[in-house]
Amino acid sequence: MAKSDLSKLVPLLPSPKTWVDTALQDFESFLQDHASAEKKASGMALSMASHYPDRLDLVSAMVDLAVEELNHYREVMRLLLGRKIVPSADRKDAYVTQLNKQVRKDAEYFLLDRLLVAAVVERRGAERFGLIAEHITDPSLKKFYAAITASEERHWQLFVELAWAHCAVDEIEQRFNELADYENNLVSTLPIAATLH
Repeated sequence: MAKSDLSKLVPLLPSPKTWVDTALQDFESFLQDHASAEKKASGMALSMASHYPDRLDLVSAMVDLAVEELNHYREVMRLLLGRKIVPSADRKDAYVTQLNKQVRKDAEYFLLDRLLVAAVVERRGAERFGLIAEHITDPSLKKFYAAITASEERHWQLFVELAWAHCAVDEIEQRFNELADYENNLVSTLPIAATLH
């Protein structure tokens, strides 16, 4: 797989049509969960930067990502507060929990798996935000979610590129595809809810 060639990666299976219907029917709950997801994504990026302080390009990328995700959190919070919606407490995310369980703890594989799990999560986020942008009728929300979708697309590809820069190249494609297969199956088994995952 050439460094810039993502075509050999296992494709994303589409989310069930019932997911976007459910999210739009209870958009208040979806917004609450979206805010929580952005906050957690920012924290994850900062955690990765703290864990690998000697990898300067990774630190720089994660600091930028943390700020971007925190800006998204602020924007979603403004949507919530503008609608007089009380933010919800963070919930346990079964999707992320199950994917994180796939991260191998051996030092040889830990960074690779963290980066690729993050890529898989961001790729699903891009798909689902894209579905919201496609189906929501409010023009300002359509524009907002189209922009969020573009950001998530950049993010998942960033994590793959960081894997290329910091991990054994001959393992990246195979491991991404293992995780992507797992994620595609996981999405098909989790209950449908007005949440991002």
